[in-house]
Amino acid sequence: MLTFAGRAYKFFSGLQIPSKLPAGISVMNPYGSESTMLLVDAFLEKFFSDNKKRIFILGINPGRFGGGVTGISFTDPINLETKCGIRNNLAKKPELSSRFVYSLIDACGGAEKFYSKFFISAVYPLALIKDGKNYNYYNTQNVYKKLKPHILKTFEEQVNLGADESAAISLGQKNASYLEDINNELKFFNEIIIFDAPPGTSCPVVETIADADYVI
Repeated sequence: MLTFAGRAYKFFSGLQIPSKLPAGISVMNPYGSESTMLLVDAFLEKFFSDNKKRIFILGINPGRFGGGVTGISFTDPINLETKCGIRNNLAKKPELSSRFVYSLIDACGGAEKFYSKFFISAVYPLALIKDGKNYNYYNTQNVYKKLKPHILKTFEEQVNLGADESAAISLGQKNASYLEDINNELKFFNEIIIFDAPPGTSCPVVETIADADYVI
């Protein structure tokens, strides 16, 4: 029987870039790299080698300097090494969203304690790029409609990794509106909890999650 780690590894290693996307939009799939998958495997085995259910925290889609490089959501090469204890030879470029999330993780007692209760991923698990910059799956309805079949498929597959279906946490208000629509269609989670904060700040979200019953 596969553990949470084994199921997650199988999911990520099987991700494919959609064949048809609107002009100007490209997708980064780090999971096609053997060296990246070694890091993903090390991370999953360290924190998810069990069959416990986790509360899912879902962002938009990975950034090009974080999950788009390491294969691990909201985890840039710096935090992968310093906070998760997984050494890597990737360029140590920081990503703002990774710094934000790991301040949250630190407030909740560190990576080991945090990941024993939570799994962080994204509504769409591959990084989207336009004009050399991060792009969100919901920026235009055209992009969202093109991606929606892939979003629904990968969302269901992620839930089956071992989600606690009592609730999912959305990072961001706009992301939550799409996540709620998806959840209304697929009916996986009893509740969508929204955590939002002004750009460049983290304290409201960190303090709220750190004090939540989900963590205690």
